[in-house]
Amino acid sequence: RERLIEVSARLFAERGFSKVTVREICQRAHANVASVNYHFGGKDGLYQEIVSSAIRTMQKTTDEIREAGGRRPAEEQLDIFVRIFLSRVMQHKDGWIHQLMMQEIRDPTPALDRVVKSVVRPRLEYLGSVVARILHCPADDERVQYGVMSVQVQCLAMLNDRIAQFQPFPMTPKRIDSLAEHITRFSLAGIRALKRSSTEAASLRATGTRRVREVRT
Repeated sequence: RERLIEVSARLFAERGFSKVTVREICQRAHANVASVNYHFGGKDGLYQEIVSSAIRTMQKTTDEIREAGGRRPAEEQLDIFVRIFLSRVMQHKDGWIHQLMMQEIRDPTPALDRVVKSVVRPRLEYLGSVVARILHCPADDERVQYGVMSVQVQCLAMLNDRIAQFQPFPMTPKRIDSLAEHITRFSLAGIRALKRSSTEAASLRATGTRRVREVRT
């Protein structure tokens, strides 16, 4: 059972669910071809077991982000979020979990919905609560959603091999601190700009309303 899990995790990560056969898995694991059905009820059951393992690992990263953030100011929580996220993904960049998630993005299976529900959504909800505190607004405010999207896209872009190859410097573990600092500073400036623009717009609306009243009177 453990050999099947170890071998299939590597194969699914390399080529994706659809391009790996049960026969190949069993040959690589030195197992009887019927063993996948016996232990997992088939290829899909085996894949779900692999995805469950990946989910548990990714959830630990979210838990670490929450615990490290604690009751710190929102600005520090944002820095912690970015720093831990980048370091964990960089740490496991060549591992099967990261590669498996890339396969799911390129050629999604129903398992991607599980990843979104169990990992992505809770993580982004936490990030949204941090951004909302910086903006001093409800978590469902449209500006919060834009802020979350901007932070997350910056993090993911630097970790995409095809994008990273166009960077003027190679992305290595030693670069994590400077990159995290940049993303945090850049994001905070953008979030605060959203806050200022909203305040200015409200002020303009209030001024316009007063002028209309003055004209009418």
